[in-house]
Amino acid sequence: MEQKADELNQDSISCTICLDLLKDPVTIPCGHSYCMSCIKAHWDEVDREKPHSCPHCGHTFGHRPVLKKNNMLAALVEELKKAGLRKVAGDHSYAGPEDVSCDVCSGRKLKAVKSCLVCLASYCEKDLQLHFESPAFEKHKLVEPCMDLRENICSLHDEVMKIFCHTDEKFICYLCLMDEHKGHETVSVTAERAEKQKELQVRRQQIQQRIQDKEEDVALLQQEVEGINVSADKTVEDNEKIFHQLVHLIHKRSSDVKQQVRSQQETEVRRVKELQEKLEQEITELKRKDAELEQLSHTEDHKQFLHNYPSVSALSGSPHSSSINVRPLRYFEDVTEAVSELRDKLQDVLRDSWTNISLRVAEVDVLLPQPEPRSRAGFLKFSQDITLDENTAHAHLLLSEDKTKATYMKEEQSYPHHPDRFTAWHQVLNRERLTGRCYWEVESKRGGVRVAVTYKNIKRAGRLNECLLGCNDRSWALCCDRNSYTFWHNNVKTPVSGFCTSRVGVYLDHRAGVLSFYSVSETMTPLHRIQTTFTQPLYAGLLFYSDGDTAEFVHLK
Repeated sequence: MEQKADELNQDSISCTICLDLLKDPVTIPCGHSYCMSCIKAHWDEVDREKPHSCPHCGHTFGHRPVLKKNNMLAALVEELKKAGLRKVAGDHSYAGPEDVSCDVCSGRKLKAVKSCLVCLASYCEKDLQLHFESPAFEKHKLVEPCMDLRENICSLHDEVMKIFCHTDEKFICYLCLMDEHKGHETVSVTAERAEKQKELQVRRQQIQQRIQDKEEDVALLQQEVEGINVSADKTVEDNEKIFHQLVHLIHKRSSDVKQQVRSQQETEVRRVKELQEKLEQEITELKRKDAELEQLSHTEDHKQFLHNYPSVSALSGSPHSSSINVRPLRYFEDVTEAVSELRDKLQDVLRDSWTNISLRVAEVDVLLPQPEPRSRAGFLKFSQDITLDENTAHAHLLLSEDKTKATYMKEEQSYPHHPDRFTAWHQVLNRERLTGRCYWEVESKRGGVRVAVTYKNIKRAGRLNECLLGCNDRSWALCCDRNSYTFWHNNVKTPVSGFCTSRVGVYLDHRAGVLSFYSVSETMTPLHRIQTTFTQPLYAGLLFYSDGDTAEFVHLK
């Protein structure tokens, strides 16, 4: 029985749809047999709107045949199973739907092991032997099995396309070169492949350099994590010693500071690790891209190589490293300093200093400043709504109902007395303190206006320079006249070049100490930028010169 099983034609006991031994075999009128479930599914899906036909021979039937189990064939399959018949239909030497089949085999096709770019045919291992045995095939080019060999043939001249036209970016044959591509910039496919292979190596070098740069960044970030933990642990320890000296009076405050430091420590460590994970993901992606390029470099089929090269060689993201350079920071040490001051001033100072302590803990930021945005859309991500503080407004300034607009008026407004009110100059500040990264825009009309930022402790009355925005060491101001710009700080005037517009954009990175002014129209034009160290939260301010001058903080969100 085993001998009979070996000699048995496989097509008689296997289903050509599922390529497995027949299950519940049925024989249709043309004589071919299938699994009952396979032929039913085939007719349900494939022949729904066409005459029912045989998947093997294509014979069509006037109506859908009635299927009945072939008991004799079913018994034969079961008997052969018991005799140890292998599932011949699963033999991997035969070509499946996704395989390249041999173009020479008759009947059931074997898998192709090579394709010939000269013959434009694919061969199984047996039929390929002639290429190795006959001298006539010595110059033939064998490659891995290809489905679309006909794509190498010119549709106009039925010749192999061995030339690449740079002018039209397409493959052509030698006859095309003498006709519609005459005079074009052309090169052999082999030469084009060699050139792209060189570019591929350059891309790999770029990727490898980026991998190295990012691995260095990961190492620096790990140092940051260690520095944060060491500084935070020491700060907690020092603060506990200081607060214990204040006994019961400040015991609660000690616990609060500890909790804030630990919370900020966790936040900062998490931020660093998130960036670290991102870099590691980018490294993994770059290594994957390098592997794809490595695999592409070994592709033997020139056309397949050139077809896949643009998509595989494309690099995403910035070609340069983020270049994380760790700068010396004090981390949480400022918290300890603030607590020491609190200890010295005892209960009377505790009430005023507590806000300062909390602020310093919350503003610990160990990562380097992010680069400034390069487009208005980038700046708008940091847009800050500005609300004017009526308690700071000079008596001749009228504020709009929503507190975003101020106008210089001849008539005094009926503001109540307040210690924060400016009395010497026509100035006003906003309510919200500005920390972190902020962006806002000021629209002015008629005359000039100073667009400024200042510490809250700027003088409100007294000597003129002490309270005038831009004329002391506590404020920075861009003076926007009708025809020119000037920048003021600590009573030093700096000319600023730039086309005058009615709108000025202000970008602040408090931690990085960056303050930038921009002229805003259809585009953003840089006017003036300073790099300094801000020691307190900042507030936006406006200074008016003439009756009727108006300025408004534009709502950007």
